[in-house]
This record gives sequence, structure tokens and C-alpha cells, in this order.
Amino acid sequence: MKYYCIGIKGSGMSTLAQILHDLGNEVSGYDDHREFKYTEQGLVDRNIKIYYDNNHDIDKDTIVTYSVAFKEDHPEMKRVRKLGLKIESYHDVMGHVTKMFETTSVCGTHGKTTTSLLISHVLENTLGCNYFVGSGDGYAKKDNKYFVVESDEFNRHFLSYHPSNVLLTNIELDHTEIYKDLDDLVNTFNTFVNKATRLIVMCGDDENIRKLNIKKDIPVLYYGFNENNDIVCKNVNLNESGSSFDVYINNELYGHFNLPLFGKHMILNALGSIAILRSYNISKEDIDKYLSDFKGAKRRFKIKEFGNVIEVDDYAHHPTEIKVTIESAKQKYPDKEIVSVFLPNTYSRTKDLMNDFIESLKLSDKTYLFEIECDREKADDFPGVTSKTIVDNIEDAEIIDKNTIHKLLNHENAVICFMSCADISKYENIFEEQIKNKNK
Repeated sequence: MKYYCIGIKGSGMSTLAQILHDLGNEVSGYDDHREFKYTEQGLVDRNIKIYYDNNHDIDKDTIVTYSVAFKEDHPEMKRVRKLGLKIESYHDVMGHVTKMFETTSVCGTHGKTTTSLLISHVLENTLGCNYFVGSGDGYAKKDNKYFVVESDEFNRHFLSYHPSNVLLTNIELDHTEIYKDLDDLVNTFNTFVNKATRLIVMCGDDENIRKLNIKKDIPVLYYGFNENNDIVCKNVNLNESGSSFDVYINNELYGHFNLPLFGKHMILNALGSIAILRSYNISKEDIDKYLSDFKGAKRRFKIKEFGNVIEVDDYAHHPTEIKVTIESAKQKYPDKEIVSVFLPNTYSRTKDLMNDFIESLKLSDKTYLFEIECDREKADDFPGVTSKTIVDNIEDAEIIDKNTIHKLLNHENAVICFMSCADISKYENIFEEQIKNKNK
């Protein structure tokens, strides 16, 4: 089959395009952004054609799928409709793919990407698997039985999926432009979890997860630090090289594990992964072996060193994610100044979680913000919602832009944490060039 993906450089769409290609389909796509994005590498590796104009031909038997960032009035959307091509939503195409395999859907407000990659990394090296991760990472082979899918609650897309296993990491209010309140979000996760047909694994430390009503007559496992879980983490050691911990299952020691990742939230991600992997009879020795050599996800606490200055690139865009990124930086670099550089992505999230953003960013020693950048909301619809509101409530915080990034050079023994789900790389590139010139 032939697929044409509009918004092909988007994190989810890029991954879907890679999966469709790997399954033997002919894939091409369109995007507005000509500049290279980190989600693009998998497309380049597969020689998937990307168009930036509206003049090329599209075969009449092509199926078109599109990113929600592309509205009906976009020229390319109008063109494919005028051509009379078959159009399927991104989430419906994903739903078709999940039906083809025994799918593990990893969902939750935070931790989806890393947890999905932890599971797929071990499965790849043992039983074999396909995987779909929203950081632009995807791989598939028809012969593989298992499929690990990062399952996003945005726009309720994941309700189109068909999971055998569901792993739910946590539930916290987000996507306030979609969900009217926390109860609406909890109910949506409740619906999705009950779609599982083989196994449900959930973080039992999360009070919102404990509210769920599980109707399926299949095994349900809770994991966490609290003793009322089926799978419990004890004897945690957090240090500058990562984390180590013991895992108890039904009050019996299962094994000791090492993880080259930082923060207790990463241990929770590993616990959920262990529950899924163990259900496939993968030995604890193999689980520990491959967890301990895990390299991490794209844009999840990625480090570059410039002398005494450490640059961290992280996808953190929710107050809780910012909090754990700062805490992880403090764990790995206890003797350095922690500097937060945050690019807010949506006006709705900034407005509705304003106080939480302020409290999280206060954990750093110094805070800088760029102005909000959003391609699916208009500033005019959110009067008075700006980054300045956050800055005004944090002592010594500042607004910066591409012309004032040089202020970061004043921090000479520091961890500079660039955080956003938007394209913050353009600012990182400027900073990196400046600090290289400074260090010459």
C-alpha cells in the first residue's frame, strides 16, 4: 500500500511513517519545516521522501494520514481532499497496526517514552519485537509477534488502539485543552485500561490510578514503592552513576537491578517494565543485563559537556517533568549550579498549571524562560498568558531570546537544563556555538 503522511516530521507521525515503511508499504510525506528535526533521522535512514511544496503528484491509490497540527484550511490538506484521496486519521492508522501484533500499550501522563524503550530494548535482545515511540523512534518487522507502543492520551487518540497489555505509569492533569478536568482524564484512562485483553500493569503509588474501576477478568499487577503493591521496590541507592534497587514480588525478593538513569521516577519506569517482561518468562538475569546497558531515549536527559558546563536536553514540558529533571540533575551533579532554561509549548497548559510551573522551576538555582511557542493555539485566545507571568513569580528569573542567550555563559560551573516539547534545539545550537567560541 501507499501512504502519504502530512506533518511527517512530527514525533508521532515520523514514527508511524517508519513503521509503515518497515512493514513493506511505500511511504512519503509533507512538512512545513525544512530545517532538520531530531525526529527526522529515521526517515532519512529509510530514504523516505519528504516534500515541502504543494506541486508534486500523489498517486490516486495513496492513503493520506495527517497530524492534528494541520488544520483543514492548510493548503496541503485542501489539496489532498480536492484530489479525492482516501484520508485516515493518524490514530485510526495506528489502531490498524496495533491489531497486527500482540501489543503492549504504555500510557500515562509521564514516563511513556522511557518505559516503552526499556521494554522494547529488553524484548529486542531476547524474544524480538517491534516498537513505536513518540520520540521519532520506530521499527517493525512482519515476522515479530510483539509490538510495544507509546500510547498518548492527547485527543483521546489511544482509544483507537487494540492492546493485549496495558502499562499505566501515572495520571496527572494535562492537555487541559482536551480534558475538561481531572475526572474526565481519569475516566478516559479507565476506558483505555479496560481495553487490555492479557495483562494490566499500573503504578499503585498513584492515587488517581487507584480510583480506576477494572472490569476485565485478566491479571492486574500494581507496582511502586509502597508496600500495598504486588511489585515493590526497596533498598534504593541513587548516586552519580545511576540507580540500583531490589525488587520484591508478593513479599519475596525477586532480584537486584541496576539502571544507568537518574531519579526515582526512572526506577518506577523500570518496575513497570520488569512486570511486563517477567510476564513473557524473560529471566531476571536478562532483564537486569539489558536494563543496565540501556542508553536512554532521545531528548530525555541527554548530556553534552563543555568543560565545566553541562548541557542537558530534556523533553520536560509539564511541571512534574520539570521537577524530576531538576532533581535528576542534582543527583548526577551535586556540586554544580542548576540552571533551568524552559520554553513553554501551549498557552492552555501554561495558564492552567501556572502555579505548578512556578513551584517546579523554583527548585533550580537560576531560571530563564523563552516566550511561549505553540502551533495549535493562538495567543489571542489566551489574553495575559505569557512566560513573563511565571518569571515575575520566581526570584531573579529572566526572559531570554535568541539575542540574549549569551547570558547563559555567565554560569561557569553549571548544569544548563534546556526543557521543552517544542523545538528548543534552535536555541541550544546558538548556546553551543557561543560556549565553544568562549572556550577556544
